[in-house]
Amino acid sequence: MTIFRTLCDAMRRDAPNALHTPLTLLAPADAPAIRLRTMTAADEAEWDQVRIRNAAWLEPWDSNDPERHRPVTFPQWIRMQRRDERSGSAIVFVVEYGGRIVGQISLGAIMLGAMRSGIIGYWIDHDYAGRGFTPLAVAMLADWAMLDPDGPRLHRVEIDLVPQNGRSRRVVEKVGARYEGIRRKYMYINGHWRDHESYSLLADDAPDGFTRRLLGDTPGERVSSLS
Repeated sequence: MTIFRTLCDAMRRDAPNALHTPLTLLAPADAPAIRLRTMTAADEAEWDQVRIRNAAWLEPWDSNDPERHRPVTFPQWIRMQRRDERSGSAIVFVVEYGGRIVGQISLGAIMLGAMRSGIIGYWIDHDYAGRGFTPLAVAMLADWAMLDPDGPRLHRVEIDLVPQNGRSRRVVEKVGARYEGIRRKYMYINGHWRDHESYSLLADDAPDGFTRRLLGDTPGERVSSLS
């Protein structure tokens, strides 16, 4: 595998498809030293600071539920994450670099059975954009989700983005995701139902690993210049 993984105090499975957490995914030695780890209640203050500092940067692309009229508190959100992990329906990671939270990446809408699919979403701190962290995080998560024996063993992951979000499109291009078309008014973004471009990665696309493909497809070019 192209990533190392650590499982500490693995949660007792409440369902056959439950996800093992806490979970940490580490980048390989020849890549920027980011790590993905599941969130805890102790992350609240730092996560809030990052989001507040990046409010203007992230707000145009923020999704929310138009039918939810009361905001979810951070402790409630963490409890929802644990519930989703136990059911095997979703998992959320913070992206860390140098011991600091610099972004977030998630795998949601996990479907097993005949579909074996999920949807990846992500954001990065403005101060760390353009350093290759986001495509690397996507590749690491795809490796775990589709190729790792301890992951959900999905066949397909999808990434959907607002057509005006050129930086997000750059990420999917770097990881080699394939364009599949437009989803009309697919998601509620910043107060409006917005069309989205849909991209996909299949397990067959990178049998030796998406992280390794990302690092190996640009000989002589530093990973930190890829986003």
